[in-house]
Amino acid sequence: MNKQRCDISIALISVHGLIRGKDLELGRDADTGGQTLYVVELAQALAENPEVSRVELFTRLVRDDCVDDDYRQPIEKISDKLSIVRIEAGPDEYIFKEQLWDHLDTFSDNMKDYFRQQNHFPDILHSHYADAGYVGSLLANQMSIPLIHTGHSLGRVKRARLIARGLSSEEIESKYNMIRRINAEEYVLATAERVITSTHQEIEEQYEIYDFYQPEQMRVLPPGTDLKHFKPPIGGELETPLQQRLVYSLKNPDKPIILALSRPDPRKNIAALIEAYGLSERLQETANLVIVAGNRDDVEDLESGAQQVFQDIWSMIDRYDLYSKVALPKHHSRDEVELIYRIAAASGGVFVNPALTEPFGLTLIEAAASGLPLVATEDGGPRDIMGNCQNGLLIDPLEPQTITDALLQMFDNPSQTRRMVENGLKGVEAHYAWPAHAQRYLRLICPLIEKAEQLEHRPTTRRSAVYKDRALVTCLDQNLMGKPDSLKSLLSLLKQNRKSTLFIVATGRRLDSALRLLKQYRISEPDILITSGGTEINYAPKLTTDKAWMNHIDYHWPRHKIKSLLDTHPGLTCQPKSEQTPFKISYYMNNEVTDVEHIKGLLHQEDYSVNVQFSFGKYLDVLPMRASKGMALRYVADRWQIPLNRILVAGGSGADEDMMRGNTLAAVVANRHDEELSQLHEIERIYYARNSYEEGIIEAIEHYDFFGKCRPPERGDVTGEVEE
Repeated sequence: MNKQRCDISIALISVHGLIRGKDLELGRDADTGGQTLYVVELAQALAENPEVSRVELFTRLVRDDCVDDDYRQPIEKISDKLSIVRIEAGPDEYIFKEQLWDHLDTFSDNMKDYFRQQNHFPDILHSHYADAGYVGSLLANQMSIPLIHTGHSLGRVKRARLIARGLSSEEIESKYNMIRRINAEEYVLATAERVITSTHQEIEEQYEIYDFYQPEQMRVLPPGTDLKHFKPPIGGELETPLQQRLVYSLKNPDKPIILALSRPDPRKNIAALIEAYGLSERLQETANLVIVAGNRDDVEDLESGAQQVFQDIWSMIDRYDLYSKVALPKHHSRDEVELIYRIAAASGGVFVNPALTEPFGLTLIEAAASGLPLVATEDGGPRDIMGNCQNGLLIDPLEPQTITDALLQMFDNPSQTRRMVENGLKGVEAHYAWPAHAQRYLRLICPLIEKAEQLEHRPTTRRSAVYKDRALVTCLDQNLMGKPDSLKSLLSLLKQNRKSTLFIVATGRRLDSALRLLKQYRISEPDILITSGGTEINYAPKLTTDKAWMNHIDYHWPRHKIKSLLDTHPGLTCQPKSEQTPFKISYYMNNEVTDVEHIKGLLHQEDYSVNVQFSFGKYLDVLPMRASKGMALRYVADRWQIPLNRILVAGGSGADEDMMRGNTLAAVVANRHDEELSQLHEIERIYYARNSYEEGIIEAIEHYDFFGKCRPPERGDVTGEVEE
């Protein structure tokens, strides 16, 4: 039956959390946050659209003295067109989403009974999060109603974040029912007509790793934003007490403000912005830099990552002598954020987001609605925002000079910048305000309701393994920098097999240096980055740092004592600060003056239990005793439950040796046969490829049938030989 465009009935499903029409208890717990706000605001925006006749938001009914009585009302009428319908499922009391899985079939049955009792069925089902997706899939398959789905977060991605927090696979499964969640997500992908995401990057980095992913069903529809608090300057902003607090430490407070606003998180890359500012005297003469990085009383009370951010900030300020040019206010309230944006806009300033990765970019939308032009990272959501609004410039977050150039371009071309401001004000209203979101939403669902568009589900199969069951590990410089055409072939192979295979890069470089090289050679971001010689582990897609690993290797690590002993030792020269990290001390070593064994003996005499690595004939690294690439790899293998004999390591230097020894499959590419790894030739499980660089890795993949049987060839099979 074709529906009139003015008579659309929509059922939204959001099973967990405490949901009501007003006074949302945001932040009460992990289940009552951004998703509950999103579905309520979406429901309100859709109900206000004249083409919609009915919106019902389905959630779980809760009878619990520990929460308000609002949540025990079966039906909460919000307007003539909008209701919250609470369905009985499971115990009366409020329980977290991880405990709901056994009750979702009951929720589905009772929701279907509700439709029958009302003698009214919706035209579209829209599920939010995996549990609602499971319910929606059951109903869609039983009632032949089109289903659209918004994941909000995905189990496979969350598992990586939980591993980074130090949880074991067993703990994750026990607490989060992760396998049931992932199976539900696969079921949704097999059922839904459309899957809505916030950005293109969300599709590329998250949904593509699912077995039932189909590109044809994905649609990018950024969430609506409540813009009523964000507006351009109205006059008087530069005379407010808040403005005085922001600029009191600045020598020339009347200059335009370059504004950055974010959490003090290493991934926000604030130090790179300060470096960009410090690189240009002309930029310093033109504008002040104001960094609003959370709230702090005493930096030492913050968690270690935030402490490191502030230490990096102060180090950059001191290095470039930016005192009285950079402001770093200690406190602000959420209510003051809208005025902070307007103060910066009134000053003729620019908003900057230099994050290493930015999944969406809500602050960019808020800043644009406040009359600020944007300079933002090219990684993630900002690409979509700038594409929609044409209101700023994208930069490479790993190259501070690109930030400097973009800011100078803004200040040097005022007419262009004014157009960006005007574009931004129009663009956020057209693309990110709730009414605009609702209109685009209806354009998406109407063809499904009218049967004008139907997804042809392609035949797909589930792998027997729920999670990835093998890993390819390689260093950077000696393996992936040699043959561009072969690199493309290797990356294509990995992409074809990304559902089964972890791609791991293990390097002695720091994280920022490794990311810069990956970007330069257009190497897709690995699933896992082991950097700084094995002292740091980061997980895609948000470069989440494994803090449990850092706590583990911090055991008896006498960093300052080692530096005191070795910094002035003959034959050793400290490498630049850019190569040093909290858990890696790096030197250049002159072999004619000293040698590795002498350095090890010296450290042993002082009773320092450390790991000394020497590579490429000149680089000496001192690491904690518990840290190395090999130990980091084994830690990752244990956390991800991947057997070592299903891990192929392509080594490039002596620092890779302990990854290659033991039960891993291993290979040495031809360009490294005569270097530090030549002594491993007698080990049966280490394959010496005939080809160099990327071609050698592809050869090793074939040798081990890595994407098939994943094991050494049987005796008598042809193996590689070292080239003469």
